[in-house]
This record gives sequence, structure tokens and C-alpha cells, in this order.
Amino acid sequence: MKEDSHDLLFPSPQKRVVPVLVPMPAPGPYSYSLPEGMDAAPGAIVQVPLGPRKVIGVVWDGGQTAVDARKLRPVEKIFDCPPLDKPMRRFIDWVAAYTLSPPGLVARMALRAPAAFDPDPMVEGLRFCGHVPEKLTPARQKVLDMAGDGLSWTKSGLAHAAGVSSSVIEGLLRQGVFEQVFLPPPPLVAPPQADYAPHRLAGHQHDAAEVLVDAVRAARFSVALIDGVTGSGKTEVYFEAIAECLRQGRQALILLPEIALTTAFLDRFHDRFGSKPAEWHSDLATRTREKVWRQTATGEIRVVAGARSALFLPFENLGLIIVDEEHDPAFKQEDRVFYNARDMAVVRARLGNLPAVLVSATPSVESQVNSQQGRYQRIHLPTRYADAAMPDLHLIDMRRHPPERGGFLSPLMLRAVQKTIEKKQQALLFLNRRGYAPLTLCRVCGHRFQCPDCSSWLVEHRFRGQIQCHQCGHAEPTPQACPECGTLDHLVACGPGVERIAEEVERHFPEARTLVLSSDLGGVKRLRLELEAIARGEADIVIGTQLVAKGHNFPLMTLVGIVDADVGLANGDPRAAERTFQLLSQVTGRAGRTGLKSHGLLQTYQPQHPVMQAIVSGDAQAFYDREITEREKAALPPFGRLVSIIVSADSRAEAEGHARQLRQAAPPVSGIMLLGPAEAPLAMIRGRHRFRLLVHGRRNSDMQGFVRAMLENGPKERRSIQVQVDVDPQSFL
Repeated sequence: MKEDSHDLLFPSPQKRVVPVLVPMPAPGPYSYSLPEGMDAAPGAIVQVPLGPRKVIGVVWDGGQTAVDARKLRPVEKIFDCPPLDKPMRRFIDWVAAYTLSPPGLVARMALRAPAAFDPDPMVEGLRFCGHVPEKLTPARQKVLDMAGDGLSWTKSGLAHAAGVSSSVIEGLLRQGVFEQVFLPPPPLVAPPQADYAPHRLAGHQHDAAEVLVDAVRAARFSVALIDGVTGSGKTEVYFEAIAECLRQGRQALILLPEIALTTAFLDRFHDRFGSKPAEWHSDLATRTREKVWRQTATGEIRVVAGARSALFLPFENLGLIIVDEEHDPAFKQEDRVFYNARDMAVVRARLGNLPAVLVSATPSVESQVNSQQGRYQRIHLPTRYADAAMPDLHLIDMRRHPPERGGFLSPLMLRAVQKTIEKKQQALLFLNRRGYAPLTLCRVCGHRFQCPDCSSWLVEHRFRGQIQCHQCGHAEPTPQACPECGTLDHLVACGPGVERIAEEVERHFPEARTLVLSSDLGGVKRLRLELEAIARGEADIVIGTQLVAKGHNFPLMTLVGIVDADVGLANGDPRAAERTFQLLSQVTGRAGRTGLKSHGLLQTYQPQHPVMQAIVSGDAQAFYDREITEREKAALPPFGRLVSIIVSADSRAEAEGHARQLRQAAPPVSGIMLLGPAEAPLAMIRGRHRFRLLVHGRRNSDMQGFVRAMLENGPKERRSIQVQVDVDPQSFL
């Protein structure tokens, strides 16, 4: 009996117990035994049984537990790939604790390429073995000249380098001129060269680059905020920091909000470093994603440019993180694990003891405050690169200069477009609303077309002949008659979308080349091609949604017209003014980036609104000062903290009842206020009814502890009820 109890507390070394974190919503690691002869340190990626399945997991920190190893299921396999290092494991734990997410779901984001855990197979190659063929043709001589140094080649690589066909190589191989060898698989991208084609920076750009280079050399945690007007050379400045990181032999990560579309950025990187960075985003082919994951883990890939999920790639020696367009809402993930990649990038830099650089022409209020309070080092670039002039911005008061009946473009806007295309330059008309019209109704009975599964209107997409819900994707053919009263030809489209603006533009400018740029009009490949066509000047008038605000460079773009500058202000979002200012500033910044005289026109019914005045005056600091003051008065972020809790269920009563029970379970904590429950602004999505609770606390409040206690003391989730917790919410729908 004594011996049994000793074995229970101290398992034999032949069968150690290890905690393994599996990629599923478990509250923590599970215990597994290690078979005799198998050793797995923390961070090792393993295969373990879980119920009837075999899953991938990571050996986690925590040491042995007082469990009889003989009663545990064994680790089945240790993959031959680099382990997740300690900073990455700490990062996963930190994100899980901060976002109140199961750590397994966070770890899942770092294990998104299971086929990459085993090494790529070796590639067949050949090597010159000294034998010269009897018949030496000119083509064969070229091959021998190329391969005579005894280095190994692939067949296709040698044929290409020697400028001969593959049949020449095959013939030499048959005559015993080459011996067969096996080579490691080639890298996905060539290594970038730090000094390939450095830019000549001057003035503010040179000084800013020096600050960043010094931060990389220091090799310790710091955060810099590059705040520069559109076209001020921010990218060229942080390229110098990347160059220094490469000289140090370390890796760099660049986070971009729309990497799948930014071919211009990839080309600029190639021009500077001689090769493109590895890409990481959801539109990559599966095999490519696997190669990027493994070659990042082994250190073969030196620079990754990716979407927010690239933050969870297992870098072998990460030395720098760049977050470009750091203000962009696309950095917030709102699915399973709710996190803001901008903020988590700073956390990862701190845990890895390396510098982070945030970049934007219109920084978030949070980053502005952090720079004012000394947490971030602010680097300001006040002028455009090469002294290109900023566009002249003017407001069009739609009360004084209304459009013609049935139209949405003021006569002043139309005249400006006419002058622009006469000069063989490009005009951009921006409206952040997809489709043809946001609402369709019946003139006779007033019936409005609403999604059957969501509390949102169906948007007409005339190009596709459909009405569609932008929440759940429900679509149906555009009806000819009202389903309520049966009247034909009395359905009316209310309000404009980009397709309707395109229709109006083609009526006024039938000879102009018009292009509509919207995410629902094609896949990533088509959008990339269209953006490249615009950059080459193959369109006269571009009508676009917020896609056009993502840092693109259109050399001939000299007029930017905002069709509805007020659209983002008409909701209760506390960030509405900030987001409107950022979006409109980014869009108008597309004009005149190459030095051509440019203009920006904003159609508005609120010309005196502080956002409109800040944009046309160019006094961004006045806007930020006012916005920061208002946030501080209301104790809103970054001076206070918010947590949004959405309860959804199959029935309204279930959702409301569960939300009310959660409120009753909330602990009494000074400095934390719980608001709600109330129906969410989008009260139903995909057939599920939604109620919202909002937790509001001081900056130093333990919001996670409060919410954790409320969830633990509250009712247990049932299959029909889901509770989503969003710490630091960006959306209030």
C-alpha cells in the first residue's frame, strides 16, 4: 500500500506526466503520460488522444502533477518542428486571461497549419561527379560550366540557370555526368537584403528613421508612434528599422489591415529589399500557409507581412513588430477570441522584450493619449514625402447646393469631376455603403424588405439582381412585386450605395471610364487587379467604399469627393466622431500624393460639425484635443474601461432571462457599473435574439475579475444560449 501511494505521488521517470494544451475551449491543459524513452519539454507540439479523436496539442508549463501516470492516456507523437518558445506561451496565457477566453482557443490560433508540423520532404537534385560526356554540345557545355563547381542543383533550377531545356539535363544524367542527391526544400521567399536599395531620407524622415534604428539596436521593449500626414513617407521610415533588424539577424513582423489587397505595399518592399516578404492572411492557399508557418518557425523567413492573425506565428527570433494603419478597426477580431491586434502586438513586444512601432496618419485616441502620457514615443512627420502638397479641402453644404431631383451628387461636385477628367486625371467618389440602395420599400403600402433572420434591412445589389443582408449573407432575387400588397412596379430604392452613385456618374459622364470598387463585387484576386489598373491610370472615375482608404497610392488621383460625409456620425457609437475623422482623412489623403495639385470635396448637411471643421482646416490636433477632453469627462476609453457582454438565444425570452440572471450574479464592486440588459441595436442576427450588458469601470478597475465572478456565479450556459465577452469593444451593435 505504501509503495502504491508513493507511485501515485511520484510517478516513475519512465512515465512522466506532462500538461498538454489542446486547441479547443477547455479551461486549461489536460494531463498526459510520456511513454518510456519519449521526452517533451514545454512548447513541444504533440499529438494526443482526446475522446475518440487524435488532436494536436502543445506541452505546457506547470510541471508534474500528483496523478498516477499509469492511469493517463499517453502522448502519441512529438512532431519534428521547433517548439513554441516561452515568450509565445506567456503571450497565449496573457491573451487568454485578458480576453477571458479559454487558453486552448488562443493556442489554436498559433497551431493553424497542422501539416507544417512535420518537415517538408527532401527535393530530388543532382551534382556534377566529374565525368565528361563523349559528345559535348554547346548546350551541354553551358550546363557543365554552370555545375562544374560541384554544388547541388535541382533539375529545373540548373536548366533555367544554364538556359537549356530539361531534356539536356536528362541526357547528361543518363550518361552518368551527375549523381542524384537530396536537397532541402527551397524557401518560400528569398531572404530580403537590408542594403539592397536604401531610400535617401532627409529632414523629418531621416530623423524619424534614426530614432527607430536606435530602438532596434537597443533590442529591448519600447513603443514608438509614427504620426504623419498621408504620403509623409511613414513606410520608408519604418523600412529602415526593418533593415536594421535584418542586419541584427532577427525577424520582423508587419501587421496590415488589408494585406490581401495591398500589392503596392509588397512591390514597395521588393523595391527596397530585393524580395517580397512572406504573406499571411486568410486568402492564402493551404499549402502556402503551411510553408509560411514552418519557415517562420525555423527562421528561414525573415519578414512576414500579415493580417492580425500573423501575431500568433511562432517566430524563431522576432526582433521588431510594425502595426501599420494602427487605428484601423480591422485589427479587432470579433469571433471566438475577441482581441485587438494593435494592443496585443504591444503585449507581445513587451513579453519578447523587443520594440514595437505603431504607424498612422490618423492615430487612435488611445495611442494619442499613450504618447501624451509618455508610454509611447511620438514621432511626428508634418510634411509629405518629397514636399508634395496636401490636397485643398472644401465642404459642400448640401442645404445650399443640393443635387438634382433623384440624384446624390451636388452640381459643385459634378463640375469638379468634369474638370478633373478633362485634365486626364482621376477622380475618386467615396461612399462607405455597398450595393445600390440600403433600403427598398413599397410606395403603396410602405412594406420594407427586412432580413428574415436579422433585424436589418435587405440591401439591393442591382449589379447582381439581388437583395442581400449584410449581417448574415441571406440573399434573394430582387422582387418585381410587393409581397405584402402584391402591387407591381411600385418598389422604390431609398438612399444611395456605390452602385447607385455609379449609375448617376455614367449618366453625367457617359464617355468616362468608370470603376466601382467594393468588397462584394469580386474576390481578392479581382480587387488586386482593379487596384493595379487604377494605379496605372486605366480608370477616369473610381467609386469606392472604405477599401480605397487602405493606404493605396494612385499617382493620377487629384480629386477625392466624399458623397456623404455625415454617414458615420448618425449612430450612438462613442467612437463615431473619431472614426469619421479617420476615415475621411484617409480617403482625402489619396489625392495628390505624387505632387500634382489636388482637391478634396466633402458633401455634408452638418458643415459646422467639429469633425468637418477639423478636416478642412487641417487642424487634426484641435480635433484630438477636443475628443480626448470629451472622453476624459465621460470616463470612456482610454480613461475608463468597457466590457461588452452579448447574450444570444433562440428565443427573445431566453436571451433576456439569461442576461437578467447574469446581472443579478454580478458582485458589488466599487468603481464598476453594470448597464443593461437591453436589446442590442441589432436585436437579431442569424435567427438568434440578442441582449447586451455593458460593464463600465475606471482605468485601474479589475474588469476581468468582475466579469469572471459574474459568469461563475451566474446561470450556466445551455446549448441554446451563448454568451460572448468582448473586452475593450470596438463595435456597439
